[in-house]
Parts: sequence; C-alpha cells; structure tokens
Amino acid sequence: MGIGPVAQAKHSFQVGDGVQGECLPPDEPRSEPAEFYKVSKLKPMGRPQAEPSTPPPWTGALPSLEVYRERGFRRLAARTYDSDCGGCIWSCRMAVEIIVDHWNPSVRRYRTETFCYGPKSCPSYKPGPTRKVPGRQGMI
Repeated sequence: MGIGPVAQAKHSFQVGDGVQGECLPPDEPRSEPAEFYKVSKLKPMGRPQAEPSTPPPWTGALPSLEVYRERGFRRLAARTYDSDCGGCIWSCRMAVEIIVDHWNPSVRRYRTETFCYGPKSCPSYKPGPTRKVPGRQGMI
C-alpha cells in the first residue's frame, strides 16, 4: 500500500500491520510499486505480537524515505526475498521500467525486481544472477 509521510508519522506502520480504509488501484499496475493508492479513512487494525529475535530480518517501525534513499539499493535474489527477506524493513519488490530502445523511448517494458537496502554485512543477503535487460533488435 502506498502511503504518504504524514500517515506514516501519525501511525508508525510496521511490516505485518493490519489496516482498514478506502483506496483505489493504480492506473498502470505494471509500473507502480504499490497495489493500492489514495488511501482515505485509514485506521490501524492490529499489530501482530512479534517474538523477540535477532535480525535479520529486521522488523519494527519503518524508516523515512530519506533513509532509504541515503542507503541506496542492491539487487536481491528473488528466491532469497521469498524465503528470508520478505518481512524485512530493508527489502522490497517493486516495478521496474525498462526503456528497450533509447532511440525510441516510447518502447517500454515493465517487470518486478527485488532489492535490498539493508546492511552489507547481512548474512541473508544474496544478490542472485545478474539481471538481463532486453535491448533494441534483440540485443541483451
């Protein structure tokens, strides 16, 4: 769900929180990182009781977007995301736009990729294979 900084500051959402509200799906779901937008009447419905554990995965209150931008991202293996990192505050699966032909930038493709913003010392991190990007005239 895509929320703004004001809603995050007010509710301090965490991974796994239940919420209720009214929202709209994005106009172009392939190109958007969130499944729901323009959330109104947002109410927290409950926070799961987490057992104390040592990270990773890191859980708790989400940092601000500035912290994510400052840390930068690294590619994360999709299998690692599914098995170990799905609930971590530093991992994400988001839409990526690919401009296939830079001479004709209107030709675009979309796919989802997984990324990690976490510490480089994380024992769960695995970058996976280098991602291939399609180019013009069948080039990769």
